[in-house]
Amino acid sequence: MTELIIALGWVGVFAPMALGAVGSIIGCAVAGQAAVGAMIETEGGHGRYVGVAAMPSSQIIYGIVVMFTLNRTVDAAVAPGLFAIGLLTGLALMVSGVRQGQLCAAAIHATKAKPEVFGLSLAPAAIIEGFAVFAFIFALVISASLPQP
Repeated sequence: MTELIIALGWVGVFAPMALGAVGSIIGCAVAGQAAVGAMIETEGGHGRYVGVAAMPSSQIIYGIVVMFTLNRTVDAAVAPGLFAIGLLTGLALMVSGVRQGQLCAAAIHATKAKPEVFGLSLAPAAIIEGFAVFAFIFALVISASLPQP
């Protein structure tokens, strides 16, 4: 049983990076598809479409930092905390990356039709980014309370 607990602790260490990567990949792919479509239909503004499509990439960065913060010797005392913090933070980063990508795609579509709404159309994606930052900060703060071996 101790081996399972320790294995789950290691899952928690790497979950933020892995799940954050999944969210960033899906989010950037969704927004990237919208950017490519918009480039075909418009004569200019292509650079900002690509920039918006890259917004969900931040979730993997947050995940990497949390992974390094959680990385330590895993024993039965610390494994449950690592698992809970890592998995829950990873899930939050994954969902935020996917949903941010969908919002970025919507912003690209809106900007394609009405270029003057570009900045305002990014506000919902920025709000989702804020939630990812909250999860990131939560993981950093709460990880400090885990016992050090």
